[in-house]
Amino acid sequence: MSSISKKVGFPEHSNPQEWRETEQRSSRYAGLETWGTDEVLKALLGGQMQALNAVWSALGELEAAVDAAAQRLQGTEGRLVYVGAGTSGRLGVLDGIELIPTFGWPEHRLIYGLAGGEAGLLRPQEGAEDSEEAGRAFILENNVGASDVVLGIAASGTTPFTRSAIQTARGAGALTISLANNPQSPLLADAEHEILLRTGPEVLAGSTRLSAGTSQKAALNLFSTALMVRLKKVYRGYMVDMQLTNIKLDQRAKDMVVSLTACSQEKAAAALHESDSQIKLAVLLVLGATKQQATNVLNETQGDLGESLRVLGLHQPD
Repeated sequence: MSSISKKVGFPEHSNPQEWRETEQRSSRYAGLETWGTDEVLKALLGGQMQALNAVWSALGELEAAVDAAAQRLQGTEGRLVYVGAGTSGRLGVLDGIELIPTFGWPEHRLIYGLAGGEAGLLRPQEGAEDSEEAGRAFILENNVGASDVVLGIAASGTTPFTRSAIQTARGAGALTISLANNPQSPLLADAEHEILLRTGPEVLAGSTRLSAGTSQKAALNLFSTALMVRLKKVYRGYMVDMQLTNIKLDQRAKDMVVSLTACSQEKAAAALHESDSQIKLAVLLVLGATKQQATNVLNETQGDLGESLRVLGLHQPD
């Protein structure tokens, strides 16, 4: 038994399958390879639906984690840190990297702790997940501390790399959140906020890229999107901190400004140009603020467009 297991009380069953539900074989799918393709697909889809039910059951825990993370990250320094191995680690990278163009989240406020490093994105690095030292070193080398939020993701809930990273981050004062798919997972006990996504046995025993992976992807989607909503990066259902990186997004931004101000496409385009493609600033310019006024109030309200409109006494069309 590893040193981590001893610290947290790893279940000492002679057969880990007695408590690792994701490793168990369901008799329901015995003989799967003899089924018709349509039945195989239905079985796999049923597993995906089960994954979403698991996320539904965890909404209360997700809510608490989002609110705590929003409080920690509402300033300008805190970082969002994703830690995991294999599928779980790659899902963390996928979730985090999308926050940059979608919500304008600063790239320097994202860190990815993937077992095996960047090589693990494109090639299996299965042995890397067993290194407690690598997980600890990742947190220490990146100076993770009290202003940061660290998410540890592992279907089994026992991955040494991920557990060590979460334990070290918590010891450094970071807000820690864990996502795992097995009840009694030690990783859940490692973090302040534990999110159990109980997906049960996979259609293919132990293939946690299936139901477990889907539940993790959905839970991360919910967590990060709700977090961005709480951090005022959404207004009236629009992604008002979105980065304008292509023609499609340029047009989407113009449409947002038109919708929020009832101005013409031409005026929206001019405001976006004057604001250096900042949608919130463009909205305030169209509604009558000067660039300096709009910039100052957005800084004062930490980017809250609704509050900025109130402070400036500007009114939107219904």
